[in-house]
Amino acid sequence: MASRYQEVYQSWRKDPQAFWAEAAKDVDWIKPPTTAFDPNAGVYGRWFPDGTLNTCYNAIDRHVKNGRAQQAALIYDSPVANSKRVYTYEQLLAEVNAVAAVLKDLGVVKGDRVLVYMPMIPEAIIGVMACARIGAIHSVVFGGFASKELATRINDSQPKLILTTSCGIEPNRVVKYKPLLDEAIDLADSKPEKVLLLQRPQEAATMIPGRDEDWEALVDVARKAGRTVEPEEMAATDPLYILYTSGTTGVPKGVVRDNGGHAVAMCWTMKNLYGVKPGEVFWAASDVGWVVGHSYIIYGQLLYGATTVVYEGKPVGTPDPGAFWRMIEEYNVVSLFTAPTALRAVRKEDPNAEHLKRYNVGKSLRALFLAGERADPDTVAWAEQILGVPVIDHWWQTETGWAIVGNPLGLGALPVKHGSPTVPMPGYDVQIVDEGSHPVPAGKMGSIVIKLPLPPGCLPTLWKQDERMKESYLIDFPGYYKTADAGFVDEDGYLYIMGRTDDIINVAGHRLSTGGMEEVLASHPDVAECAVIGVKDELKGEQPCGFVVLKSGVTRSPIEIEKDLVKLVRDKIGPVAAFKIAITVQRLPKTRSGKILRGTMKKIADGDAWTMPATIDDPAIMDEIMAALEHKGF
Repeated sequence: MASRYQEVYQSWRKDPQAFWAEAAKDVDWIKPPTTAFDPNAGVYGRWFPDGTLNTCYNAIDRHVKNGRAQQAALIYDSPVANSKRVYTYEQLLAEVNAVAAVLKDLGVVKGDRVLVYMPMIPEAIIGVMACARIGAIHSVVFGGFASKELATRINDSQPKLILTTSCGIEPNRVVKYKPLLDEAIDLADSKPEKVLLLQRPQEAATMIPGRDEDWEALVDVARKAGRTVEPEEMAATDPLYILYTSGTTGVPKGVVRDNGGHAVAMCWTMKNLYGVKPGEVFWAASDVGWVVGHSYIIYGQLLYGATTVVYEGKPVGTPDPGAFWRMIEEYNVVSLFTAPTALRAVRKEDPNAEHLKRYNVGKSLRALFLAGERADPDTVAWAEQILGVPVIDHWWQTETGWAIVGNPLGLGALPVKHGSPTVPMPGYDVQIVDEGSHPVPAGKMGSIVIKLPLPPGCLPTLWKQDERMKESYLIDFPGYYKTADAGFVDEDGYLYIMGRTDDIINVAGHRLSTGGMEEVLASHPDVAECAVIGVKDELKGEQPCGFVVLKSGVTRSPIEIEKDLVKLVRDKIGPVAAFKIAITVQRLPKTRSGKILRGTMKKIADGDAWTMPATIDDPAIMDEIMAALEHKGF
């Protein structure tokens, strides 16, 4: 069908408040808002300031009342725990009511914070929904996060209670959560009154009398008694959750998400961006500890009446590179949302997609969505070829909570341009500017900014840090939100993200994008994935240095391929981008969410002081990186 994108985007531009007031009709309000936006409230204004609602009611109760009681709400599939469960909306409501009753019995009231430290299990979503039901502000911290960093988040959010479990399960090991949590609480100045702990069969955690309570024991009593809790009436502007951005040091940055704007944005995106219908299965292969998990594992599908998936596994190794394809076939997934790094991992292990042939994904799959990092064109083309469905890159941030730029399938797909996440969504006036905030012409790289106000669903502020909100995002470009990403817009209005502004390197006076170089490296037939950093150089300021991981089964020597790559970048980008060196490694250091740790790699290559990132997936990889650099003379 022809895309309605331009018509819808222009209707937003013409009257933003009327646009979002209409979108807000998809939410069940206790007191419907009479004002869409108050520009004088908060740091830059607040959405739906006089409306009240309950997010949990919108995500569960209303669907039970409106004929979806027996529809699957949540599918749990864990190859690592060898466990599967399906919750209908009616069953999910009963579980959430039971946990909400227990939270209230333990003294949690509206406005209290509850920290959630759990892996990808249904109880994480149930716990979060119970918080939303009673008006407690949840803060999910990625399961297995190190004690020191967990302690900083405890200090900042000051939770009355912590929800946790005895362990997380990785393909080859059990990660004991309780010792990490106990140490974090010891380190923290602010102590929770209670810890509600779910004992998993793979690991029995030691309980501390007087503080720790047994999840299953208390919830089972509430469940059998049929306990129910009335949803708390919340202002649209009340915080729903706090989500800390990864990699922060010192006082962490707690992104605040409000109740009203968030619910409106989630419903709008499910229908118009993802093109999913109520009752369909939309799977975001992420983690509840990250923003994608908040928006499209916990909230988006449930607010819209669709089915969400909680997958406790990996794209490869649980048990093989066919894991995603099995899930799509088994649960009739209509759209998969994952990170490019997951696809690259599958491609590295199974470049010819032999495992895909075992499954019929075509019976349900309509689209594959990518986000979390730049989607290199070579990976996108590979996915398009093997799946035969649109592969849609889209770009957003922890701070925004939903896509800034995307290709709105629900409005009719626009032509895909490899390397671009397509066009700004309604609500976002995206501009490319120079250091003086002046717009730059099409095709010229600059800083990507968004004209204020941000749309519903984006952060209104940072937790208890209004001034830091202004300093971090609003001061550098007055009247705009600073994304800290660099890129350009082409003549058709398509945006290209070339990397963080600190990923633009200066080589002999030339500003070069490491993202552009990575695109060139990824186009080589032997390369599975890559990363480019700028390394200090006395003569030229910086020199580009590439790290590459080769595909399985490559027979040519790494030295030959490295020579190819140096020549390839020189030919495609020019002599100024001549690589100082290309380095072949077995794998790249990444966060648990799949983002490559380029900043840490650069510190090591430059010989600067560095510390092990708290979010790193496998610290042993850094030894490999250091050995590779040393071997090349760094």
